[in-house]
Amino acid sequence: MDMTAVRLTTAAAPGGRALLLRPWTSSDAAGLAELYRDPALRRRAAADVADEAGAARWVNEQRLGWQRGKRFAFAVVDTGAGGSGERLVGHAVLKNVTPGAPSAEVGYWTAAHARGRGVAPRALRALTDWAFAAFADRGLERLELLHQADNTASCRVAEKSRYAFTGTLPAAPPAFPLDGHLHVRERAA
Repeated sequence: MDMTAVRLTTAAAPGGRALLLRPWTSSDAAGLAELYRDPALRRRAAADVADEAGAARWVNEQRLGWQRGKRFAFAVVDTGAGGSGERLVGHAVLKNVTPGAPSAEVGYWTAAHARGRGVAPRALRALTDWAFAAFADRGLERLELLHQADNTASCRVAEKSRYAFTGTLPAAPPAFPLDGHLHVRERAA
């Protein structure tokens, strides 16, 4: 899949603008490093982004995911932010895509400055619609959303995006030190 061709647009926020989801680019590294200064983001996200060099490595990993057809990561940007061009507001990803497998996983995060504006649910809905359309011929029928059980904001995002809560998963340290919630969305027939 040509990573430069995929662009997704979210629904507009009430009284606001739509957001653009596009593949991460090397020019995003400085902005990504800035966003990762947020302790809440570092606590919830699994990426090792301590500085601009780490951000550049992470962006390159996302590019390789597209090339391999297994991980499709999108920068979520506000294209009209103060008339100054694009501003990073989040991340959305479709991962663990395997031809013939009926399920894959979605993930997301929102930048501190954009929380509370509906960024994550809008990005997740756009990603979900795209995933089911783009990978129907590969047999994709189910998307899973996993998050730490104490992350109530992610439960709200899942609910707003029609991902049903299906259960609690036990902690599996060190990678998953806390219990997790599993939410699922099935492809509409």
